[in-house]
Amino acid sequence: MAIATPEAETTSIESAAPVGVDLDWLSRKIDYRLYQDCVHCGLCTASCPTYVETSNENDSPRGRIYLMRAVADGRLGLSREVRSHLDLCLDCRACESACPSGVQYGKIIEPFKVAMQQTAPSAQKSSLLQRLILQHLFPYSGRVKAALLPARLLQKLGLLDLAEKTGLTRLLPPTLRRMQAMLPKLSGSSGALPDVLPPIGPKRARVALFLGCVADAMYPETTAATARVLQQNGCEVVIPRGQVCCGAIHYHSGVEEPALALARQNIATFRPDEFDAIIVNAAGCGAMLKDYAHLLPVSEHGMAARFVARVKDVSEFLVELGPIAPQHPLFLKVAYHDACHLCHGQQVRSQPRKLLAMIPGVELVPLEESELCCGAAGTYNLTQPEMSERLGRRKMDNIAATGADIVVMGNIGCQLQIARKIKERGSAMQIAHTVDLLDRAYRGESERGK
Repeated sequence: MAIATPEAETTSIESAAPVGVDLDWLSRKIDYRLYQDCVHCGLCTASCPTYVETSNENDSPRGRIYLMRAVADGRLGLSREVRSHLDLCLDCRACESACPSGVQYGKIIEPFKVAMQQTAPSAQKSSLLQRLILQHLFPYSGRVKAALLPARLLQKLGLLDLAEKTGLTRLLPPTLRRMQAMLPKLSGSSGALPDVLPPIGPKRARVALFLGCVADAMYPETTAATARVLQQNGCEVVIPRGQVCCGAIHYHSGVEEPALALARQNIATFRPDEFDAIIVNAAGCGAMLKDYAHLLPVSEHGMAARFVARVKDVSEFLVELGPIAPQHPLFLKVAYHDACHLCHGQQVRSQPRKLLAMIPGVELVPLEESELCCGAAGTYNLTQPEMSERLGRRKMDNIAATGADIVVMGNIGCQLQIARKIKERGSAMQIAHTVDLLDRAYRGESERGK
């Protein structure tokens, strides 16, 4: 079947041997007017990472909306080819930033991917290993920490580096090989934070800190730095026990019910009326938490909306609070990368740059295509490795061109992806979260490159 797209190349999709989808479920989850908001202007295409790489209309937001609407109308079957174009979407939401009509693309593609997963043939589902990792390992911080213990020991003994140099890691299954390649240098665990950390100086706010799952397991030092930076800014920091994964890993893998269960547990645990803000330092988590009111049933919207109103990225909150300027210099040339779910999903762009600019000695240098996805996109680098690699190389080319000493961002997925690319190139460039640099400047860790 041919689908004509105005002001664009004709999009041709074969509908032979279509695979079905639950159209009634889709109609309940996606307001049809969301499809109609797209006026087909094509201004989104230049911002879409997959379209920039493939130049295929079906791999653009406009093309994908055509495909999804045609499926919802019953005019097009959900064939393997249609699935492949939709699966290739990173859900980076750059198109939302570019769209003059305010199309809420995330509210279309995300439930649509859940519907696709519900009806996917066995041959088109992710592997059993991937499902085990994404649904039963990554969303549980304790399990991730336990799984990292052997890796931490092997790193300490130098055996992981030896395995890479001798090619032994090529014997691993592809998914595990990619995970091993992204493994950061694991620091010694700083231990669990206390339930309450007092403010330094006059108390200005009482906040709850969201720990996350993979982020806290991989970079516990960033979690600790976030708490210290908040304390330095006069915040009493509470660590609610019973908090769980935000649900993004399940939801973006097409598994809805566990994601909603996690959302309900977080809302019940955090008791938003008791805090001035719920602080998040991982962009992907923050975007998911801010979507709870949309994802949960209408009957739960009031409760979810109160929770969402308190959720703030750490950089967003500090700028609103009025940050206390650090006194210790960091003599670094810094490039800032915009994590997709921070700049597009939450519209937080200027705040991290304002915080970095406060640090004495820091020189912020521009990064070409800063808002183009690095290819991490949550678990995309595991499920779509080829496109992830292409985007990772593109991002690293732009980062290397800055001549920066360090590249800074606000999301764990980006850190893992870009750190791997830095390692592959043998570059001396460092990588850090925004709060890592702030923490150094507050504490006086001023040595270059620390």
